[in-house]
Amino acid sequence: MTVGVRRAETEAERTDALAVRSEVFVEEQGVPEDLELDGKDDEAIHVVGYAEGESSDGRADGETPRPVGAGRLREVGDGVGKVERVAVLKPHRGEGVGRVIMDELEAAAAEQGLSKLVMHAQSPVEGFYRDLGYETTSDEFEEAGIPHVEMAKSLD
Repeated sequence: MTVGVRRAETEAERTDALAVRSEVFVEEQGVPEDLELDGKDDEAIHVVGYAEGESSDGRADGETPRPVGAGRLREVGDGVGKVERVAVLKPHRGEGVGRVIMDELEAAAAEQGLSKLVMHAQSPVEGFYRDLGYETTSDEFEEAGIPHVEMAKSLD
């Protein structure tokens, strides 16, 4: 499967990103919707990944590409961005979707002149982010009932 990743510029693309997040965080992981929708989406750059050649209803006609991954980036301090809400639909995990989403978020951060990225990563995927150059900067803590660690990466 090939994934096309782009920044969510239209309302439809933002809706696609939110749908992926809802399916992963709210439906699959049981995060309360009011925590998932934290009121910070308007201040973020959103990225959405689409399965190329796979339509939204599962057919392989490519008419309406199916969103399979999402993530967002917010500036949280002088030169510091926070990567948040990175999600990949369960059937597409392990296919490189998360990596291309992170590549696009990091490119957006560099374009914004950010020099450092931080995140609260779910502990089970800490190794994924470590492989992308992030370092763990905290002990494990709980957020939305899920174990997390804080991680950071310099973009310089």
